[in-house]
Amino acid sequence: MAAANGAYVGRTGPSHARGVLFSIPSSPALILTGLAMFLVLFAVMPLLLLLWRSLQDRDGIFVGLANYASFFSQPIAAEVIWNTIFVAVVSTIITVGVALFFALAIAHTCVPFKNFFRSIALLPLLTPSLLSAMALTQLFGNQGYLNDLMMGQSIYGPIGIVTGMSIAHFPHVFIILSAALALSDARLFEAARALRASPLRIFFTVTLPSMKYGLVSAAIASFTLCVTDFGIPKVIGGQYSMLATEIYKQVVGQQNFQLGSVISILMLIPAAFAFIIDRRVRRFQAAALTSKAVPFMPRPNRLRDGAALVLCILVAVVMLAMICVPGYASFIKFWPYNMELTLRNYEFHRFAGGGWQSYFNSLKLAFLTATIGTTVIFVGAYLSEKSPAPAWLRSAYHMLAIFPLAVPGLVLGLSYVFFLNDPANPLEVFYGTMTVLVISTIVHYFTVSHLTAVTALRQLDNEFELVSDSLKVSRLRTFFVVTLPLCTPAILDIWIYLFLSGMTTVSAAVFLYSHNTALASIAVINMDDAGEYAAAAAMAMVIVGTCIAARCLHLLATRGVTRRSQAWKAR
Repeated sequence: MAAANGAYVGRTGPSHARGVLFSIPSSPALILTGLAMFLVLFAVMPLLLLLWRSLQDRDGIFVGLANYASFFSQPIAAEVIWNTIFVAVVSTIITVGVALFFALAIAHTCVPFKNFFRSIALLPLLTPSLLSAMALTQLFGNQGYLNDLMMGQSIYGPIGIVTGMSIAHFPHVFIILSAALALSDARLFEAARALRASPLRIFFTVTLPSMKYGLVSAAIASFTLCVTDFGIPKVIGGQYSMLATEIYKQVVGQQNFQLGSVISILMLIPAAFAFIIDRRVRRFQAAALTSKAVPFMPRPNRLRDGAALVLCILVAVVMLAMICVPGYASFIKFWPYNMELTLRNYEFHRFAGGGWQSYFNSLKLAFLTATIGTTVIFVGAYLSEKSPAPAWLRSAYHMLAIFPLAVPGLVLGLSYVFFLNDPANPLEVFYGTMTVLVISTIVHYFTVSHLTAVTALRQLDNEFELVSDSLKVSRLRTFFVVTLPLCTPAILDIWIYLFLSGMTTVSAAVFLYSHNTALASIAVINMDDAGEYAAAAAMAMVIVGTCIAARCLHLLATRGVTRRSQAWKAR
C-alpha cells in the first residue's frame, strides 16, 4: 500500500504542484494586469497626450480650445468636414447597395461558380487599399485607356475617391452581409410563398427585415472605413481635401502639430459614434437569434439566376481589373507613351521609396506583428475568459481590448509621435524603430483579433478547466493539451489577419517609419507622389503576390493542422 501510494504521489505530485501554482488567482491576474497595462500604455495614453497637445500652443502653453476655434474660423474647416462626410455617405450607399445584391446572389440564388465569385470579391483584402485608386488613375486618368468615358469629368477628386473606396471596402461589407444572410430562416420564406406574396414583396417584408441589423453594421463599418481611409484620397484625391489628408498635410507638410492634433480629435468623433451604435446593434442582433431557424435553400429560377450571374460577373471583372491593370502597368516602360514590356520597374533601388529593403521591412513587420500579436492577444483572451482572475479585471481588460476599434489608424500613428517624442518618456528610444511599428500595428488591429479569439474560446465549455482542477491537473497543461488544439483554426486566422494587415498597413505607419524602417506600402505612396507610377504599381504587386502566397499557405496549414488536432470531429 505504501509503495502504491508512493508511486501515486510520485506520478501526480509535480503536476499537482504546477496546478496549484497556475490556479492561484494572483498568477493569471498578474499576467492579465500586465496585458491591460500594455493597452493602457500604447492605446489610451498616446490618445490622452494627443488630446492634451490639441489644447496647447507651439510652445507647450495651455490655451484651452483656442486651437479648435482657430481651425473652425478657417474656411477650409467646413469644406474638409463636408467633403469627408459627403464621400463617406455616398460611398457607403453604393458599397452597401452593391454588396447587398451580390450577397443575395451568392446566398439566395442558384448562380453557378459561387466559390469562385466569393473568392474574387474578397481579393481587395489581400491588397493595399490604395491599389484601387492606382488602377482607376491608370484607367480613367489624364492618360488612361478609358479616359473618354469620363465625359470631361476628372477622376482626381470625389468621383475617384468614392469609386476607389467603394471597391476597396466592398469585401468588408460583403462579409458582414453574408453573415447576416446566413441566418435567414427558410420558414419565413415558405410562409410568404404560401400566402402568394410576390418576390418583390418577399424582399421588402422578409429578406430586409431579417437582416436589418447586418445592414446597419455594414453601413457603420463602411462609413467608418471611409472617414478614416488615407491611402485612396492621397493617391486619387487631387485637391479635394478630407480629414485624413488634411492631418497629413498639416503635420508633414506644414509641421503644424497643434492643428493636426485638433483634426485628429475631430476624426475620432464619427469613428467613436459609429462604434457605439455598432455595439448597440450587435447586442440586439444577438438577442434576435433563434435555435429553431431552418437554413434557407434557394430554388432555381432562370430569370433571377441569370440576373444574379450578370451581377457576379460585373463585380468579378471590376475586382480583377483593380489588380490586373496595375499588374500590367508594372511591366510597362513609360505609361502610356512607351508600352514596351520591361522588368526595370522592379529594380526598386532606382526609385524613391527605399528600394527592396522597404519590402523586406514590411515582411519583417508582418511576421513579427502576426507572431507576437497572436501570442499576446490569444493569451489575453484566454485569461479574460477562462482564468480565475477577478471579474472586474477581466471586464476591464475586455473593454481595453475593444477600445482600439474606435481609433483611426492615422490618429493612432500621430498620437505615437507625441507620446514617444516626449523627453520625459523613457520609451523615446523606440521612436523610428521596428519595435514601435510592430507595437502600433498590433494595437491598431487588436480588437478584431481579440474578438476572434474570444468567440473561439466561448465555444469551449468551462467544464474543461473545472475537470482539470478536480483531477489536480495543471491548467497550463490543460491549456496546451485541450484548449490550444481546439482553438488552432482561430489562432491561424488571427495570425494571417495580422500578417496581411502588417503587409498592407499605411495609416498608422505613415508617421512612424524612419529611413531604416521604410515600408513597402509607404514606398508605394512615395513613388506615386514622385510620379513613378509604374514602380509604385510594381511594389504594390509585390505586396499583393506576398499576401496571396501567405493566404494560400494559411489555407494549407489550416487544413493540415485541423486534420490532426481536430480528428475527433470526424465521423
